Amino acid sequence: MIESLGTVLAVLAIIIFFAGIRIVRPTHRGTIERLGKYKRLAEPGFNWIIPIIDHIYLINVTEQMVDAQPQEIITNDNLNARVDAQIYFRVKSDEESIKNAQYNVQNYETQIVNLARTTLRNIIGTLTLKSANSERNKINTELLTILGKETKDWGMDIVRAELKEIDPPKDVQETMNKVVKAENEKVAALDFANAVEREADGTKRSEIKKAEGIRQAKILAAEGQAEAIRLVNEAANTYFIGNAQLLKQLETVEAALKDNAKIVIPQNTELVNVIGEMAGILPLKKKNTQS
Repeated sequence: MIESLGTVLAVLAIIIFFAGIRIVRPTHRGTIERLGKYKRLAEPGFNWIIPIIDHIYLINVTEQMVDAQPQEIITNDNLNARVDAQIYFRVKSDEESIKNAQYNVQNYETQIVNLARTTLRNIIGTLTLKSANSERNKINTELLTILGKETKDWGMDIVRAELKEIDPPKDVQETMNKVVKAENEKVAALDFANAVEREADGTKRSEIKKAEGIRQAKILAAEGQAEAIRLVNEAANTYFIGNAQLLKQLETVEAALKDNAKIVIPQNTELVNVIGEMAGILPLKKKNTQS
């Protein structure tokens, strides 16, 4: 009887032991409560609790994302904008933060969504639709700051907040699209006009350069002709005048010798000098013997 009771107790102990085993992954931490009171933190790995008496509640400590869900917000210029945002957060892994996330807030994911929606209404309600679209980074920063301040006792970090969309009403969107299209067409027309103007200016400068080239060529040609004339005049003044006089003297001598004129040349007189002295002297023709 005693042996049977021992065997039953041993089997029961083994069952209780295996029933109390809890394995915690590295992505989670846990709070262990005993009879409804916090006992200790369940770290990653092997943990053992007393079945029925102890309970373990796991909390994810990795970065998570919640969608703030689309909502209609009236902007400062009385337009209904459809706004949606995403919030990224992470529960801290230390024991105090795990306890705060477990005991200071009920369902922190739902609370973050509601808080983000309320904060967005307060921020975008002070902006016009145009400024809300152009100042997304400013809205993200302000939303992140407010959420971080409001959740500081929740044992978590608000990593970042991002606006997914800020959509105006359909009729306003169509009007905005027409305005954007008109602006784009205006910019394209200005670009085309500037391109045509630049092309015309380039053609004008090319023609001016061409005309300057022709003018310079004509100037250089005229200067070349003037230089050639100057050189011809210098050559004529240098060589032509003296040679003409000599040619005249030779012609005179030739005319004199043709009529058989006798010329007496003094002794020791150079022929050239004699010819030079005879220049301008015409020979006397012989008288007819009969006369």
